[in-house]
Amino acid sequence: MDGQLDRVFAALADPTRRAILARLAAGEATVNELVEPSSLSQPTISKHLKVLERAGLVSRGREAQFRPVRLNAAPLEGAAEWLGDYRRFWAESLDRLDDYVKELKRREGRHGRRRSK
Repeated sequence: MDGQLDRVFAALADPTRRAILARLAAGEATVNELVEPSSLSQPTISKHLKVLERAGLVSRGREAQFRPVRLNAAPLEGAAEWLGDYRRFWAESLDRLDDYVKELKRREGRHGRRRSK
C-alpha cells in the first residue's frame, strides 16, 4: 500500500496532473481533448498521463480508433484516509488550544475582578 500511496502523492504533486484529474472528473476525454485547454504539447500531456496511469488514477479505454482516458478515483481514497488521520490530529489540537484559551480568559476574568475592587 505504501508504494501505491507514494505514487498517488507523487502524481498529485504536479499542477498539470491535478488539472487533468479535475477535467476527467467531469467525464472521459481523449488525449487531444486534454491538450486543448493547455499550452502543453500532446507528448507532454501523454507523459503526465503515464504518471497518472502508474498511480492507478486514470485508465485508457479503446473505442474504435479512440482511446478515451477515464478517471479512476479509487486510489484517492487511500490518500484521503491517510490525510484524514492528520485532519483528526489538527482538529483535536485546535480543540485543546481552544479549551486552553477559554481557561486563560476565565482566569483573567477572575483576576481582573479582584484588582478592580
